[in-house]
Formats: sequence, C-alpha cells, structure tokens
Amino acid sequence: MDHLSLAAELAVNTYPGRGIVLGRSEDGKSAVIAYFIMGRSANSRNRVFTAKDGGIITEAADPSKLEDPSLIIYAPVRVLGKTTIVTNGDQTDTIYDHLAAGKGFAKALRTRTFEPDSPNFTPRISGIVKVKDGAMKYKLSILKSDGGNADSVERFFFEYDQPVAGEGRFIHTYRCDGSPIPSFAGEPEHVRLMGDIDTFTRMVWNSLNEDNKVSLFVQYIDLATGKTQDRIVNKYEKV
Repeated sequence: MDHLSLAAELAVNTYPGRGIVLGRSEDGKSAVIAYFIMGRSANSRNRVFTAKDGGIITEAADPSKLEDPSLIIYAPVRVLGKTTIVTNGDQTDTIYDHLAAGKGFAKALRTRTFEPDSPNFTPRISGIVKVKDGAMKYKLSILKSDGGNADSVERFFFEYDQPVAGEGRFIHTYRCDGSPIPSFAGEPEHVRLMGDIDTFTRMVWNSLNEDNKVSLFVQYIDLATGKTQDRIVNKYEKV
C-alpha cells in the first residue's frame, strides 16, 4: 500500500483544522502522538498549549481577549496508566472517565456528538494509544454530522492493533477550507512517519499553513521503558 507524505498532505491544505497523528516511529522503538490546532478567527488563534500531568491543556494566550471558551479551552491530551488519550475537545474527559471506570473508548464516544457550532458542526476526533510490554496499539474515532444535518450524527471507529514501524494514521476535522467548512471524510489517512522527535516535530510545524497554524504537541513513548519525550510549539506567546 502506498503511504502518503504527511508533509505534502499538510502543505497543500490551508485549513485541515485540528489534527491527530498516531503511529509507530521509523525505528520501531516508539509510539508517536501528534496533535495540532489551527484557527481562522481571533478567538481560535488566541491559544497556547501548556504541559500538564504528562499531557497538555489549551490556554488563552491573552486572557483579556478570550471570548467564548466553550469549544477552545480543554485538555487535548490526558494520561491514564499506560493509555494516552488525545482529542480535539472536552470528550478527552469523557473518555478518561469511562476508561477509569472500566468502560471502553467507543462506549464513551457513543455518549457524545459533533460540536454545536452551526453551520460547520465541527467533528469530534479522538484517539487512544496503549503501550504495554514493549508493544503498542491504538484507536481513532470521528463523530460528524450527516452532511451538515444538525439532527443526524455519524460515528466511526478505527482500530490498529499491530502498528508497523514508520507508519501512522492521520485524521483531521476538515477536508479543507470553506464556508461552511467541509468535514473530514473516509478512513484516517495512511502516512509515513520519519525521523526522531525533533525531526518529526519540525516537519509537521513547518508544513502547516503559516497564517492558520496555532499550536503543536508531539510525544514519543519508548515502547521498552514507557518513558516519554514531549515537544510543544506555540505560534503565540502567553501574556
């Protein structure tokens, strides 16, 4: 199967919105997690990622300019034991609570729907990565409206139990820019993962549209030890 160039996919899309990349590093030694946010409005761009408890939270870069925080302030990445959760909204907490109670990823997301931001109805994208005994597996999901219908939700789940070195899956909220913005469609994109964490971080950040990119988080989890390396890149500085 042909794998897409993640750099090329990002470079030709001015507005993929928010994106998750999960997979296994080129050398096979690490689980790879990446999450980025973009913004077109001043409120969406007024954000930074801040490290917290092995994951991240979003914060207002300038709190005095924060307007509606409901869909832009949340914890994109949280860690529960050997499982890392990454999402584009407060469904991170829904998944965390369900997993902590011994319930599943899909069961958690069946209690949620797409965002109520008419007319875009932004999809909720989510993933989990589990690292245990030198191995890894991961899942992805997207909750989206049925062609922009506010009364009809579609839920899709994808599982990857034997990730191959140098390969990952990329899912993002929007196919491209537009008005309204068209939702992502199809299976998560099969992309190549190349280089160490710094090489990969630079590639993703430099490939995102300069005007619209806001923040990027990358984490490599060593499969043998469980130790993590994290990188955060913010376009704006916190006041």
